[in-house]
Amino acid sequence: MPGPTKHLRRLALATAAAAGLSLLAVPMASAAPSPVDRPVPTTGCHRPSPVPVGTTTLRTLTSGGLVREYTVHVPARYRPSRQYPVVLSFHGHKRTSKYQEELSGFSAYDAISVYPQGLVGTDGESAWTGAPYSAAADDVLFTSDLLNTLQRELCVDSRRIYATGKSNGGGFVGVLACRMPGRIAAFAPVAGAFYPQGGECHPSRPAPILDFHGTADTTIPYTGNPAKGLPTLPDWLAAWADRNGCFSRPIQYSSKTDVTVQRWLGCSLQHYRVEGAGHVWPSTAPNNDSTTPTVINATPVIWKFLLSHRLR
Repeated sequence: MPGPTKHLRRLALATAAAAGLSLLAVPMASAAPSPVDRPVPTTGCHRPSPVPVGTTTLRTLTSGGLVREYTVHVPARYRPSRQYPVVLSFHGHKRTSKYQEELSGFSAYDAISVYPQGLVGTDGESAWTGAPYSAAADDVLFTSDLLNTLQRELCVDSRRIYATGKSNGGGFVGVLACRMPGRIAAFAPVAGAFYPQGGECHPSRPAPILDFHGTADTTIPYTGNPAKGLPTLPDWLAAWADRNGCFSRPIQYSSKTDVTVQRWLGCSLQHYRVEGAGHVWPSTAPNNDSTTPTVINATPVIWKFLLSHRLR
């Protein structure tokens, strides 16, 4: 039995013949673009960086018919003959790419650090796909198109592309772990808002995940929020342990006072439970989220975890 594409083509031919038209006059509908969930060869090596190195630059691209913004920081010692990892760092609800750069601090590392900007959602504030208040746009496609652009313009290591983010941005990182683990090597949500609007999760491969969450988070409670469909952190982690083929129970230890680390054997899944921490990006110094320091710096822990993973 002919497939739908062949059927449509035969119908177009018959219609054209009846109207006395040639096939060339009959346009065929093209498939809508979709995110790429596999490694893509980089073509941007051995050419000068299109943006100044050592600084953060605002850039735009078109994705899904919309003009999208992001900022990119290329290391000061960037060499176009050497491949660099990419860290995508997604801001939270109501925030900006600039805020996220200052909060997460990945521009200090030897990587191409990218801070995408979310669109204005239904509540008039910036947001990402996967939240009930996000705009009607495909941010997964935007992420894929953004990576295409970065790999076309810069010397990107296609096996070392990573995603991290805070709050709604962390929840979106969870969506990316479900939708693009074949292209993004590892994921690190912080205080993630894992709403059911993120959709069903059927990753193409196990997704290495490092998660941070404070027990005193009242915005995205550690114990969940049934009214908003937010899972408890233990339930969310258990679901990923099942998807990734981990042992069902993690080993647990305290790396320092008020920090409990959980690691699942048989896969790459880790969780940092920070006692008494609120809805913050954990930092031992005051940051954009809070003037009250926590007992651990999330960024260097995330950086070490991310770099330990490469796509095969």
